[in-house]
Amino acid sequence: MQTTTATAADVPVSRHEPRDTASAPFTSRHIGPRPSDAEQMLAELGFDSLADLVDAAVPADIRQQTPLNLPPALTEAAVLEDLRAIANRNIVKTQMIGRGFFDTVTPPVVLRKVLENPAWYTAYTPYQPEISQGRLEALLNFQTMVSDLTGLEIANASMLDESSAAAEAVLLMHRANKKSARTASGGITLLDADLYPQTRAVIEGRARALGLDVRTADLATGLPAELGADLDEKGLCGIVLQQPGDSGRVHDHSAVISQAKERGAMVAIAADLLSLALITPPGEQGADIAVGNTQRFGVPLFFGGPHAAYMAVPKGLERQLPGRLVGVSQDAAGRPAYRLALQTREQHIRREKATSNICTAQALLAIVASMFAVYHGPEGVTAIAQHAHRQATRLAAALETEGFRLTQDAFFDTIQVSVPGLARTVVTAAEAAGVNLRLVDAGTVGISCDETTTDEDLVAVLSAFGAPRESLPARQDSNASSTSTASTSTNSAAHDAGAPASARIPAAQRRTSQFMTHPVFNTYKSETQMLRYLKRLSGYDLALDRTMIPLGSCTMKLNATAEMESISWPEFCSIHPFAPDHQTEGWRFLLGDLEEKLAEITGYAAVSIQPNAGSQGEYAGLLAIRRYHLDNGEGERDICLIPASAHGTNAASAVLAGLKVVVVATAPDGTIDSADLEAKIEANSGRIAAIMITYPSTHGVYDADVREVCRKVHEAGGQVYIDGANLNALVGLAQPGQFGGDVSHLNLHKTFCIPHGGGGPGVGPVAVAEHLKPYLPSAEHPITAAPYGSAGVMPISWAYLYLMGGEGLTEATRYALLNANYVAKKLGDAFPILYTGETGLVAHECILDLRELTAKSGVTAEDVCKRLIDYGFHAPTLAFPVTGTLMVEPTESEDLAEIDRFIDAMLAIHAEMEATTPQTLAGSVLRNAPHPAEVLTADEWDRSYPRSQAAYPVDSLRRDKYFPPVGRIDGAWGDRNLFCSCPPIESFEASDPADSATSATAVEDNIESSSSVSH
Repeated sequence: MQTTTATAADVPVSRHEPRDTASAPFTSRHIGPRPSDAEQMLAELGFDSLADLVDAAVPADIRQQTPLNLPPALTEAAVLEDLRAIANRNIVKTQMIGRGFFDTVTPPVVLRKVLENPAWYTAYTPYQPEISQGRLEALLNFQTMVSDLTGLEIANASMLDESSAAAEAVLLMHRANKKSARTASGGITLLDADLYPQTRAVIEGRARALGLDVRTADLATGLPAELGADLDEKGLCGIVLQQPGDSGRVHDHSAVISQAKERGAMVAIAADLLSLALITPPGEQGADIAVGNTQRFGVPLFFGGPHAAYMAVPKGLERQLPGRLVGVSQDAAGRPAYRLALQTREQHIRREKATSNICTAQALLAIVASMFAVYHGPEGVTAIAQHAHRQATRLAAALETEGFRLTQDAFFDTIQVSVPGLARTVVTAAEAAGVNLRLVDAGTVGISCDETTTDEDLVAVLSAFGAPRESLPARQDSNASSTSTASTSTNSAAHDAGAPASARIPAAQRRTSQFMTHPVFNTYKSETQMLRYLKRLSGYDLALDRTMIPLGSCTMKLNATAEMESISWPEFCSIHPFAPDHQTEGWRFLLGDLEEKLAEITGYAAVSIQPNAGSQGEYAGLLAIRRYHLDNGEGERDICLIPASAHGTNAASAVLAGLKVVVVATAPDGTIDSADLEAKIEANSGRIAAIMITYPSTHGVYDADVREVCRKVHEAGGQVYIDGANLNALVGLAQPGQFGGDVSHLNLHKTFCIPHGGGGPGVGPVAVAEHLKPYLPSAEHPITAAPYGSAGVMPISWAYLYLMGGEGLTEATRYALLNANYVAKKLGDAFPILYTGETGLVAHECILDLRELTAKSGVTAEDVCKRLIDYGFHAPTLAFPVTGTLMVEPTESEDLAEIDRFIDAMLAIHAEMEATTPQTLAGSVLRNAPHPAEVLTADEWDRSYPRSQAAYPVDSLRRDKYFPPVGRIDGAWGDRNLFCSCPPIESFEASDPADSATSATAVEDNIESSSSVSH
């Protein structure tokens, strides 16, 4: 059951002959090597043609027999014209629907210099922090902003969306509440009836999978008396509240929070971040957890996503916090430096015991939101919040004057109006006047104001209710005082100035504390300042716009400008996810067409694009399997077999779907150990639910026995989940849905060109066989906040498919194999290739084995990663899936010159390793890498190697050199001295490295809150 209704027959045809027919085809832009380069590379490998290489590398019994049934490739101009035609089928209205999604203004400098800038959107997750200081600083700004606004000390570096963040909060409460954990049921979790409906639905779905007792109740006046007996018997684990509520009401939660605490429960509040400029923050209300969305901090509606959610907790819960956490550490010289803390290491190690899936992040959108806060500062954010509240207050006053009744007295920016039997009439009239309102029920209309709401919008709404323009109260100007810069009253002065517009927020719920006082939020006010700040941060980093990122398993390839162009068109990005269907025909066509094309590519019966990350796709696929077994009366099937070499995310996803993980050993050749597989199946007879396998394998080879593995699991009554992380080696050559898979998730942010964005956005569609179609995500069983997930970035993959066509996609796969095997061949003598297939070839990636060299020299794989920075390269994947190795994936988009540059760098490093001994290791160029300019230009140089070797190990670097902003970062020091919000600016201004270290280590073995660090 697909989530959209458009059909491929509706594919638009270019109305005019494209104007770029004389240009080279797009495939030659996407694929790096030229034909002459391919001949040279094939000769090196001993093959006459690409077809011969593919025949040798890919097992014959999995090969698809017919070409992909996809339209022929179009030119860039034709694709953009078709996208324009699709976009024009959407109808843009003023969006006043609310329900967790609001219109906003992305500052043009942030739009152009972040969201549309490849220096930001092509960056990889900052696992190598020395080359990620810019995006890490931006994410630390995000954490500080969230921490300040929520009044809780620790915030993570973003989550996928508000609904899944709320679900994670429920799981966190079950982990952290030791009292309820001792009860048989784990305690009851209560959801307030005034939660957004999509949030309740996602939480309830997660709870069903895990067997948690989650109930919805009206908590407006406290814990319901009728639940008293159940709460006494089973205990209360936690409660989840919304502020403001789905109804728009600003609640006084003090009574229910007090009652919950008396029962030993934890409290989570889903809070509108913008409202917290005016409303008492969750931390000050007594909440243990705050979650929400940062969408209205400059991130377009995008038809529902991608949007960065947040989670914040007090000190003491940091190791329970899901997702990623940016912290402050120090480099080799004692200078403050940023890195990912705690979770990055621990989530992968914990596997099935992980507190969350580590891929739960929306880094690029978090960076946009953080820069919105940096650009506007606390005064600007307060003014924007006041504007939204003031417009809602004026509209409410006008409607009340005309005799309409509001369902709530206290509100921030959303009101609900009682119109018995007339709600649809009012909503229809408003739409005719250019405004979308929310149809709550037959007698209630919801209206949400935001940053963009004008008086004309309010007049249009009034007209829909039959109220005259004149009923709208005059605006009270508060601009003079809302721009106050008095340091002692930055927020209070602005708030007081808007007091007449804040009358509908009760005094007891009004914020009085300051926020965002760190200099970063109070410095960059002019566009010139902001432009230079963004340029400085992006200059700290290595992204795909500067260098090859040879990460195995992560497929960092070209994100073409033509593919990216349409995502910021208003006809796409200004559409509300709950807008009427007749306004979203373009979106629904594009998404339905994309689902059909992905089904054709994978060989499955149907696809859902709802999952908004690869981790969500894994979860959705496993949940489909779990629900299938339950419907067949086989609930006892609860074992998920996972090879030892699998991604760490696989195990965490299996647990979230209610399955138990059993690990299958890996054979010496890197394949699944057949004997161990049979033993595990036998030991769990009747309980096998599924096996999760990655194909090609995590070791970068095409296992020849994949059909046999699938057969064994099917005969045991299980389903086969094929992880689509490595689909870049299959497209056009083999279809997982045809060689044994029942379900796969795909990574559009890998194989299908959505850029990585420094750790999100991602899209993880789930593809299923015919018998699993009823279990795809749907309106009844959602896994994300929005019906179509992160729709906003899907035009990228749609454009990629049409630019490449079926033959182009297949050619891209062939070249991915060529590039990887060329690298393996050229580096194999220096760094043995750990695993190869039966013919001695690899798939689209190869694993370089450094362990023997490490044993001889002491030089580690991590040392090699850091030294590659001096050569201007991002490191390959470190220590996965085998410790002491590097996994390299050049992708099809890298040309021969860049690949040879990487090979030359690795061979030069090999020579440096050969020259190093355990006795000389500490002072070697490898152990002291990377070398920032500050070190290289210091007056004193007491190292055993010359500056020239450190800075310019190959001559080409003298013409084009990247200097990292910091030296090697001490992550262990950072975990012992955990800082996760902006440090004092003096830390970065100290001239003596010892002074810097002292400033950054003010409180050892503690977490410094944003309030104490910032002031």
